Amino acid sequence: MAVLDDLSGFEFEDVMEDVFRNLGFENVRQAERTADEGRDVIMEEVVDGTRRAIIVECKHTGTVGRPVVQKLHSAIATFDFDGPKRGMVVTTGRFTNPAQEYANRLQQNDDPHPIELLDGKDLREIADEIGLDLYNGRIEILCDDTLRPYDPAADVDAAVAEAFRDIENTESADLPVAHSQVTFRPVVAVTADTNAVFETSVGVIHRINDRTQFVVHAERGHPKVADDDVATLVTENFHATVPLDTGQFTEVFDDVEERRFGQTQTEYKEWAVDRLQDYHTTTVTYTGDNNVTYNKTCEPNLSDISVQSIEPVYLPDIRHTTDLQEYTYPYEYYAAGPSRVTAEDGIHRCVHCDTSGIDETYTYCSNCGAIACSSHTKTERLEGEPVCTGCAVTDRFALKTKYFYDEENLEAFSEEYADMPLHEKAMENKWLAGGSVVATVLLVVGLLVIGGII
Repeated sequence: MAVLDDLSGFEFEDVMEDVFRNLGFENVRQAERTADEGRDVIMEEVVDGTRRAIIVECKHTGTVGRPVVQKLHSAIATFDFDGPKRGMVVTTGRFTNPAQEYANRLQQNDDPHPIELLDGKDLREIADEIGLDLYNGRIEILCDDTLRPYDPAADVDAAVAEAFRDIENTESADLPVAHSQVTFRPVVAVTADTNAVFETSVGVIHRINDRTQFVVHAERGHPKVADDDVATLVTENFHATVPLDTGQFTEVFDDVEERRFGQTQTEYKEWAVDRLQDYHTTTVTYTGDNNVTYNKTCEPNLSDISVQSIEPVYLPDIRHTTDLQEYTYPYEYYAAGPSRVTAEDGIHRCVHCDTSGIDETYTYCSNCGAIACSSHTKTERLEGEPVCTGCAVTDRFALKTKYFYDEENLEAFSEEYADMPLHEKAMENKWLAGGSVVATVLLVVGLLVIGGII
């Protein structure tokens, strides 16, 4: 496990942003880097109904002396904020006695700009208290809550059993218990405000005042905005989470896997801010003072976007696989108790073509285990049961193709066909038989006309 001393200066500042946000401070953000490559954290707190600004100086060094605390005190006094202000110095190392005495004197004298000191030991204790872990030199998100992976009022395979009920002829199959696995996938729900005003000589040409909420699949290195239906599943069930107890879930599922977030809140925040910056960038057309039409690209600054919250939770990804003779059928969905969003439906899909979806009729072939669409399902001639075109043996009788489970059935019908009277053989192709009758009638009528009989 890495320790704070292993972090670079910038990594330490990213970590502190994560820590302060988890401690409940609001509008936590990093100021622009200064010439000496320092980067303060700015945030706010509400105490007894009054909003107060906090300016934080981050020092990734062994020892912090009095001059650093004095410099921060001066910076607080000139910081532009309409309300009370205080300061904080955080370090991975320790503070000298003069630095501590100076900060204590500010507190004792009721200075309007007091300064709090946090050293490396304090930071480790805070990280433990808020459930953050040091991982690869960063403090990654840790989460113990998950949406419910199944409906406790039903069997765990209730969803896959329901899916099979739509398949014709499944009553002929003794459906086995599906193999079930759950992967707890990390997601974060992000809430962010974007406020920006764009002006030219003619005045305000564009304004953004928007609150955006979205859910992100938070696999390490591969953040991706979730589809609307998945986002709704997450946000509507945040109130009904349960502890992620792997031991408990192994009693329900055949396989259980837990993915880790592996990234800090700051990394997710920066990704979200970049995305929102692109999302809100637009080109505005306006008319200038000279009556000339102009186009201006309005792109919000990073400082115009404030991430209000990043809420982590695990999203259960359930995958059932059912083996039926020669075929395996997957059924995968995201779950939140009885609610779910289907990710893959291999049951409502023809094994012989690209036809898929619940609007098509599918039939189970008890001969090979295939689920096939209506175009690839025929009636077995000898037994009158469904058979798919993929496994059926075929031959032509009365110029029409007949389908059989196997060569044995084909031979049995061939013998039966050979013993049929002519009219029964003809009926093996009703279109041919009907056409022959019509042709015969027309021939008879024609002869009667020619003979002058009619």
